[in-house]
Amino acid sequence: MTFPTALGLPPERTEHVIRCAGLAPSLHNRQPWLFRLGEHVIEVHADPQRRLPATDPDDRELRLSCGAALLNLRLALEHEGLRPVVDPPSSMSAPTVLAEVRDGGRAEQAPAERELHDAIPRRRTNRRPFQEIPVSTTDRHALINAAQREQGWLHVLARTELDAFAELAQRAHRVQLDDERFRAELERWTGRSRQVSEGVPTASAGPRPEPQDLWVVRDFSGGSAPERVAGKDFERDPLLAVLCSHHDSRADDVRAGQAMQRVLLTACAHGLSASLLSQVVEVQDTRDELRRMLGGSLQPQAVLRFGYGSPVPETPRRDPAELLID
Repeated sequence: MTFPTALGLPPERTEHVIRCAGLAPSLHNRQPWLFRLGEHVIEVHADPQRRLPATDPDDRELRLSCGAALLNLRLALEHEGLRPVVDPPSSMSAPTVLAEVRDGGRAEQAPAERELHDAIPRRRTNRRPFQEIPVSTTDRHALINAAQREQGWLHVLARTELDAFAELAQRAHRVQLDDERFRAELERWTGRSRQVSEGVPTASAGPRPEPQDLWVVRDFSGGSAPERVAGKDFERDPLLAVLCSHHDSRADDVRAGQAMQRVLLTACAHGLSASLLSQVVEVQDTRDELRRMLGGSLQPQAVLRFGYGSPVPETPRRDPAELLID
């Protein structure tokens, strides 16, 4: 079967841009995005069949993931020589549409954007311990600037804020583990075989959390992770940053997802590893406390951990043809 075309691209190049979009990160690797291809538009849709109602009852992280896919799509279109113009859904759009991407004319991709495009297939979520090497000031500024490019804000937690954040993370973790529905979702979508095209495979799960870990790390192994090797505890002084939006709406969630992905791709291009610590922003009470801790005006969307880690395998992905709406 020939892949459909969009925005004047031939089938194989259209498939490439959709494949790139589908390499975005998502909660439990659920890949909750769909695309409708037209001659003059690519619609980005949320897939309601891939909701995680216990973990993400308001679909905020679903929209965040779709925003990350949208950033990948933009970079891939620029790589094809097109200038993508992103419009919000119109009043006539289907309820699942989050953005409409059109061709704004020919354009040559800037070298810095080309680096991010090339980082799309290399980016991984690295849940393993990082080395005890501080992230340079130059790299920190690059991550902060990446968020600002997409109208987001990256607040790097100071050492004086880490104890308070650790308490929030522990409390959110306990709240979630006390929820039977949350535990069922986590068990269903983690510890999977690499032959399955969605969910978190055991090879990408990282070590099983242990009591001495200061930063709560979820057990994505489905109970099948090997025992941790002695001396391989998580780093004592990680670089933690809160990706924030300036407002709190559906459109802001999508915008924050683009900012998050630009930060993650920038980290990859700079040789940094990254993972997400999602508990604090998934539990409403701790998310509210984190917002107050940051001054009250910013909306916490994601918590990111950066450092220098060992290589990790790619997570499985659905075929681009599966991501299309007829």
